[in-house]
Amino acid sequence: MSVVLVQASPTFADDETTFAQLQDRIAATIAYIESADPAQLGAGEEREIKLNWTASGPTFTGASYLLTFAPPNFYFHVVTAYDILRNQGVNVGKLDYLGAFDQQ
Repeated sequence: MSVVLVQASPTFADDETTFAQLQDRIAATIAYIESADPAQLGAGEEREIKLNWTASGPTFTGASYLLTFAPPNFYFHVVTAYDILRNQGVNVGKLDYLGAFDQQ
């Protein structure tokens, strides 16, 4: 497999200090995602993904990254944000984390 760079990812300074700045960052991230060319995303499940946090970072296929690495990484960050909010006195609870669901 070869590494195919679909599109360079934007980088952010991580210096937001207001809710409005965070909303701007979310908007910029959404704009980046929406700018992706669907043709470039073809065959993504077989594309090689190499994480570069070390010289010999782990390598995945697109499918294995999506199904094995991304979900626990995503939920780790969701739970960490939830924990920080609770620690700082924000009144969030389990239903805020779970979201709306049909209670029949």
